[in-house]
Amino acid sequence: MSGARRAPRTALVVGGGISGLVAARDLAARGLRVTLVEAADHLGGAVGAHEVAGLVLDSGAESFATRSPAVPDLLAELGLAGRVVHPNRTGSWLYLPEGAVPAPSSGVLGIPADPTAPRLRAALGRAGVLRASLDRRLPAFVGTTEASLGGLVRARMGDRVLERLVAPFTAGVHSAHPDDLDVDAVAPGLRRALREHGSLGAAAAALRLASPAGANVAGLRGGMNALSEALVHDLEEAGVKLVTDHDVIALDRDPRRDGWMVIQRQPRHGDKTAVARGELLVVATDGPTAVRLLAGHHETLQRFAPEAGPQVALATLVVDEPRLDGAPRGTGLLVSEDVRRVRAKALTHATAKWEWVREAAGPGRHVLRLSYGRAQADASAVPPEVSLPDDQLIRLALSDASTLMGVPLRPRQLVGADVVRWQSALPRAGVGHARRVAEFRRAVAELPDALAVGGWLAGTGLASVVADTRSQVRARLAAAGVPEASDPARPTRAPSSTRRKD
Repeated sequence: MSGARRAPRTALVVGGGISGLVAARDLAARGLRVTLVEAADHLGGAVGAHEVAGLVLDSGAESFATRSPAVPDLLAELGLAGRVVHPNRTGSWLYLPEGAVPAPSSGVLGIPADPTAPRLRAALGRAGVLRASLDRRLPAFVGTTEASLGGLVRARMGDRVLERLVAPFTAGVHSAHPDDLDVDAVAPGLRRALREHGSLGAAAAALRLASPAGANVAGLRGGMNALSEALVHDLEEAGVKLVTDHDVIALDRDPRRDGWMVIQRQPRHGDKTAVARGELLVVATDGPTAVRLLAGHHETLQRFAPEAGPQVALATLVVDEPRLDGAPRGTGLLVSEDVRRVRAKALTHATAKWEWVREAAGPGRHVLRLSYGRAQADASAVPPEVSLPDDQLIRLALSDASTLMGVPLRPRQLVGADVVRWQSALPRAGVGHARRVAEFRRAVAELPDALAVGGWLAGTGLASVVADTRSQVRARLAAAGVPEASDPARPTRAPSSTRRKD
């Protein structure tokens, strides 16, 4: 055999969440014929929609971080830039054992840019403010060797900031305590900014100011579910073969050609099986599934099997209560784990946060979304609130919402409700996460024409997932010798367009 190995012309993507959809789109844009297979009967993963009391709302992710241009660039390519909206600037609150107090209005991850700000005195107390203010006088190197977010915050600002400001934030967003989170995974650039600016508060302010939109997050009018819909539409237009409702039970090398193949099963139709093939493989599943599929092809991969992410339940309530028109708790609350009378870890007041939701709901009607599922000492344990049947969780959510909002809400005011449950939707970014990801990817790179992407590698949030997926696909295609696309923003039309379930 002579000459260089030819570039792959076909690709196989396993997983139809946002990472898989973005990977498939970028592969199609480079001229590859792409097949995408997904175990669920729908595409988009945690970026989806549900209808509650006649309102179409996000069932999972409702926003994206603006710290990078990754998501805005993708939205522009999909023609969605005109639908980008920003949350109302009423600010969020914290719910502490003594009650509701305003949250920091600047900074990141609950880390205040200015811990001496008057609005934080109720949360920190005089002693807490004095300890946090030492951050400005400590040498810049203090805390920079800490691997966990908790260790860094504790070293710079003390326990009071850690437990009463940062911990509620990470519990609501990551379902984990700051001590259990890799600082570089959940706050990329924070330690570098600390060294540059001399204090943690200044570093947090710098990261916040670096957001292009001047705010931490943005969303889409009508909901983030429009992103999934636009990606699927683009893939169908490009002729990508979309196969849903088929679980991948085995991954192997194709003996008939130089490539990969998966054996799929459709349990709901008598365990019907099918085969999909591609020369280039992208595994865009959750971590345990990715390791299970790939470990048979590289002996060291099994040691990277991550713990399953926490199980989370989102209870959405639509209530008639004009007293909520004034947004008494701003755009919502994050709840300290020291609070015993409330079981929710967070509440989003969607009609106060997003103008489009308020307009759709109408006067006096409000959308409240409560999140359940704190991290458990036993990672395999199901949080007790998540294990409740839907009707009981809705009753609990109504009670929790009454306490958190400071406005009694009665069952007769409940216009509609729904519970959405996610398993492993929030990847664990424990201490050492960045190092393990790098080692795992070095091992995967030894496989012929294969890569792995997804939230368990990139970190929580659309900004991380989109940026990482596109970077990984671009690098692998370059290594494989696939030429650049003439118009990378548009997928190339393949010979045929197919979407099947059986």
